[in-house]
Amino acid sequence: MSQLPESGFLRLPQIIGDTKRGIPAVIPVSKSAWWEGCRNGRYPKPVKLGPRTTAWSVDSIRALIASSK
Repeated sequence: MSQLPESGFLRLPQIIGDTKRGIPAVIPVSKSAWWEGCRNGRYPKPVKLGPRTTAWSVDSIRALIASSK
């Protein structure tokens, strides 16, 4: 959790990782598994920042990590 910023928003590659860009996964699941989890309530709901920009609050990701321990 030390790689997460103090506040703000995270884009999907920052959460599930991106090996091509060298971004480590905070929550190691596939993209389709992440979106399915968002739909069924397992993972936090996304926030639309713009017409083509979706993100998740750092606080909701921290809470998810804390609840899974």
